[in-house]
Formats: sequence, C-alpha cells, structure tokens
Amino acid sequence: MNSLGPARPLKGILLVVLATLAFASADVLTKRLTQNHPIPVVIAVRYLVNLGLLLLFLYPRIGPQLWRVQNFKLVFVRGFCLALASLTMGLALRLMPVGETVAIVYLSPFAVMLLAIPLLGEKVSPMGWLWAALGFAGVLLILRPGGGLDPWGVAFALMNACLATGYQLLTRKLAGHESMMAMLFHTALVGSVFFGIGSLTSLDQLHFTAPDLAWMAALGVLATLGHFLFTAAYREAPASLLAPVNYLHLVWAAGFGVVIFGHTPDAISLVGMALVCTSGIANAIRAKRV
Repeated sequence: MNSLGPARPLKGILLVVLATLAFASADVLTKRLTQNHPIPVVIAVRYLVNLGLLLLFLYPRIGPQLWRVQNFKLVFVRGFCLALASLTMGLALRLMPVGETVAIVYLSPFAVMLLAIPLLGEKVSPMGWLWAALGFAGVLLILRPGGGLDPWGVAFALMNACLATGYQLLTRKLAGHESMMAMLFHTALVGSVFFGIGSLTSLDQLHFTAPDLAWMAALGVLATLGHFLFTAAYREAPASLLAPVNYLHLVWAAGFGVVIFGHTPDAISLVGMALVCTSGIANAIRAKRV
C-alpha cells in the first residue's frame, strides 16, 4: 500500500475544485435546458448518459461488482431521494437564479449535522451550533420577504435541501459496507427508470434539435464527471480537509449566474450567501479538529 505523499492533499483539493466546477456547470445547463424542454426529459437524458458511462468504463474493470449491494432497499431509497432531488432542483432552477438556488440547497449540510445527532449518534459542539445558526440566518436573508425570489422556486429549493439531507444521511449509513461505485450505479439506474417513465407523458412536447440533445448529453457527462472527481478526491485526502472546498460550488454558481444569465444578487442576498459559505467552511474546519 502506498503511503500518502505530501502532494496528495493538494491533488485532492484540486479534484474537488474541478468537481464543484462540473456541478455548477451542470446547474447552468439544467437551467438553460429546462427553459425550453420538459424537465423529466432533460433529466432522463442526463441519467441515461450517466448510466451508460458507468457501464462503459466500469463494467469491463469490475464486472458484476458494479451493481452488487448488501442492502438493496436502502440503496434504492437513496437513489430515489436523489432522483426526486434532481426533479426539485430542475423546477427550482427554472424559476430562480442559479446562485440563490444553490445557496438555499446548502441548508442540507447543516440539516445533516443536526439530524446525525439522533440518527447516527454523532455529537455537535457549541461552536458547531453557532455556525449552523449563522448559516441558517444567511439562508433567511436570501429568502427574506421582498427579496424578489419566486415563492414556488423557493419551495422547490427547500424540498431539494430536505431530499439532499436524506440522501447524505443514507450515504453515511451505507458507506461503511457498500461500494461507492455500486451506489453510483444504482442512483443512475433509479434515475434513468424514474425519469424515463416520467418523460413518456411529455413525448408530444418534444422539439429537439441536435444541439439540444448534445447539451443534454453534456449535462449527463458533467454530472458523472463531478461524481467521479469527488470519489477520486476522497481517495487522495481526508474528508475533513476537502469538506470546506465543497462550498466553491456556491461561488461558481453565483459567478455563472452573473456572467451567463445576468442575475446579480442584491447586497443583502450576497451577505446571506457569504454567511452560508463562511459558516459551512467554518463547520467543516471545526469537524476536522474534533
């Protein structure tokens, strides 16, 4: 077994930077595509491309281990949570700016921290509670009355945060005895079936051009690439070191929102987004020291 060399933590951080860039790019593509096409169809193509890439690149290497799991029921529930999260994210992005949407979704890490106490027996220090409260305050600044956000978009983003919380808690519970590659496969499979069936009602609305289909395929590639980069990163460096870097997703998303869609958050929303980002990073650093 190779020892962890001094360059590997830097490599892990770089991989997470690239992963968050991939995910933010996928958010932008989702928003762009769902403006003109049915959401189930857009996400169905994304998951089918994801599933195809996993089969193409991993099955020749690991064979049936790609889909073998010990607790199929929980693995299925985890995949279903992610499928519903993808749907609510698509609905939220259709109605709201990318940066604000991603900031609201980042309530999930704080919810995971709080729910891990009764469900997983984890402990939270007083400073952990303080940073969680500040992060929640940041989201409230973004959601404040008069902020101009679409109420339905906010509702879908909050639903996404709830579903992402369930997904992450199930990931923690399953990670000790299930292969990460098998869990990736089953999330792609569940999403492909769920959205494949869901898109059947939208077939009469399809007006694809070749570029549209190419962008949908690119969405699937970006989502798959993001997951692979994250998996690779956690092989190079400990989770406690990499967790703060995840909040670059929010920075990328806000930047893309300004450059591509011209959505510039107002001053109060920017303060809220900064609070979410800062408190999340501080909580991750705190967890590293515990």
